[in-house]
Parts: sequence; structure tokens; C-alpha cells
Amino acid sequence: MERPLFLFAPGAGAPSSHPWMQCWKERLSTVGDVKGFDYDYMREGRRRPDPLPQLIAAHRQALVEARRDRSLILIGKSMGGRIGCHVALEEDVPGVICLGYPLCGGGDPSKLRDKVLRALTTPILFVQGTRDALCPLDLLERVRAEMTAPTFLHVVEGGDHSLQVLKRQLAAREETQEQVDGRILEAITKFVSIAGETPRSQSA
Repeated sequence: MERPLFLFAPGAGAPSSHPWMQCWKERLSTVGDVKGFDYDYMREGRRRPDPLPQLIAAHRQALVEARRDRSLILIGKSMGGRIGCHVALEEDVPGVICLGYPLCGGGDPSKLRDKVLRALTTPILFVQGTRDALCPLDLLERVRAEMTAPTFLHVVEGGDHSLQVLKRQLAAREETQEQVDGRILEAITKFVSIAGETPRSQSA
């Protein structure tokens, strides 16, 4: 079986060279080949993200350059996952993986970024922390229940928007962040193996 190819998109505030991105690139490389990229504003040293159409265009261009006749999974941290969802509306990919989907714009539950999710037909895996103020799980579950795409959810108990668990919580559970990350990687591996072949809304 051919190794999957991941196109790994960064979040809004840090480029692909950030240690968090590099650590996850290394983990993902145990499952498949990984291609990272940066949006235009990051490469040009600007802090404010480009308008949505420009972000989508840059993401699609990175996909075209990376795919080369291979099946390609879109994966992204926060904004990178959200833009990946937009790209999946226009490009044929087997799956999208969101590491901390930013469902609430600016953390405001009245500003849901759910329209693109409801339009999706591509299988999607959400990896969400229970302490992530940008994506309360009750709101995500409400959206998932109304999505037409096959959806999967891996919950990181105590995880924040970067899927990090407080050290005191880890100590109380007698586990490490590496073990938490290992379970995330297992969920990703499982999702990749069954993307596109599943009924709607499951847990990974």
C-alpha cells in the first residue's frame, strides 16, 4: 500500500518552521510523507493573515505542487485546517484532518465558522482539546450532527487549542504529553486507512 502524502498547513500565528509544527511533521512522517508550506503573508513577514480567498488560493497552489498524481490528505493546525476544508470543497482529496478547528471566530460562540463544514462532503477528522475555547465540544457536536460529510472526532482530555495538556493533569493521570500525542497519531492513522469508506459521524 502506498504511503499517504500529508499537506500540512500551519495556524495563523506561527509558520511551518515553528517547533510545534516541526514536532508534528516528524510524528506524521512515521505514517506517511509530509509536505509543509507557509501562506504568503507568513513568507513575506506580515503578521495579519491574508483575506480568505487569498489563503485558499495559496493552499490550493501548495496542493497542486505537492500532489504530483498522488492521493493527498489535507491536515492543518487551527486556521490551516479551516482553509483545508475550503480547499476540499474545490479539490478531490480523500480526507481532511483538523488539529484544533477554530469553530468560534475570536472565541465568540456567536461567530461560528460552520458554513464550510456544512458544505463539506469530504471525510474529516477533528482532533479537539476539551480546554479549547475556540471550539467548545458541545457546539462542534451540534454542527457535526448536521453535516453531510463523514465526520470523526478524537477528543484530547484536558487539551488546549494546541492539544497540550496541563502538567498537573498529566501527573494526576500518570501519563505524559508524548502518550497523549501518540493516541492522536493513532487516531490519524486509523482515519487515513478508512477515509472515504465510512458512515457518517463516528469517534476515532
